[in-house]
Amino acid sequence: MALRSLIPPLAVAVPVRNEEERIGTCLEALARQEGAAFDHVVLLLNNCSDATLIHAQSLAPALPFTLTLVERQYALERAHAGTARREAMEVAADLVGPEGLLFTTDADGTVTSDWLIRTLAAFEAGAAVVCGRAIIDAMDAVKIPASLHDDDVAEVAYGTLLDHIHHLTDPDPADPWPRHTEHSGASIAVRVSAWKCAGGIPAVPSSEDRAFVAALRRIDMPIRHAPDVLVTVSGRTTGRAQGGMAETIARRIHHQDEMLDDALEPAVLCLKRAQARSALRVLWNEYPRNHDLQMLQPLASHLELTATEIAAWLGAPYFGQVWEAIERASPALRRQRVKRSELTQHHAAATEILKNLLAQNPLSTRSFLKFPPPQSITHSRERQSIR
Repeated sequence: MALRSLIPPLAVAVPVRNEEERIGTCLEALARQEGAAFDHVVLLLNNCSDATLIHAQSLAPALPFTLTLVERQYALERAHAGTARREAMEVAADLVGPEGLLFTTDADGTVTSDWLIRTLAAFEAGAAVVCGRAIIDAMDAVKIPASLHDDDVAEVAYGTLLDHIHHLTDPDPADPWPRHTEHSGASIAVRVSAWKCAGGIPAVPSSEDRAFVAALRRIDMPIRHAPDVLVTVSGRTTGRAQGGMAETIARRIHHQDEMLDDALEPAVLCLKRAQARSALRVLWNEYPRNHDLQMLQPLASHLELTATEIAAWLGAPYFGQVWEAIERASPALRRQRVKRSELTQHHAAATEILKNLLAQNPLSTRSFLKFPPPQSITHSRERQSIR
């Protein structure tokens, strides 16, 4: 890794709600980084009513970074993770400046000792955004019914197959295999410049992490889903964030969801989506030099749109904007959910599609054998984002 003088300023933003029991572990993990160190950690205390502030203050003198504590009492309708993470990142960005790197994790998270250095390696390879993986704490995981673990392993495995279809059909140079599909606020890092261009963290009541990555994808920021960047999070069933992991685990313990995560779809539709995006990418790159509507007709038919409609979108400055508009407009790409009871047959269909893709491209066989193993009960509502 580069000398410390070559590493830009680094700050971690952590939204916090009543975490007096866990904030010490979170801060200690951030302090134990190997090979590099954070300059700043910002705790945004969101309507806290416990001793989180006092506990954090007592730890501050021994920490190897500057700890910034920000207390907020938001109106109830704004007192959610989206508001808190957004402001925490804003404070952190002011501390590190325009050349800095912003990290965010959760107050119940324990990052690995190589979390920082592995994330920096992904930035050095060209990423503007690095998404890590969140894994349930082993002590909490044993309290979750085995049936939920089994369901989650099957769901993650299917999601991995779909993502591999995308990888083989429309490869992303910034996000090579192996990779994952999580967009969890427990492990996201971003260049300040990219964060600013995307408009910051969306102040939405839930899934602000997924919304943020979607905004970055919309402006073509290189996103790396690094399988070696890891954080352990709690598996509690009484959480702090609306729509968060705890809420999902509690709901599924009471009654398992009939449908898989809404990012997962039938394998045939996944292939069609990947093929369409790949073809559209070629056309978007070519269209400034060639405005021939006939060139657009095959894709238009594939998407059940007109060539004129596609041409109207191709003038957008970012491919992500073009793709988002066409995905929304195309009847052929309308999202379809997958029933959990039908997962086995969808898994078989995805496996067959991959087999055919690999037969067409034998050089991809090695990457197929290296896909990351499924992780049990990593909150799929936050995790999945299949392209």
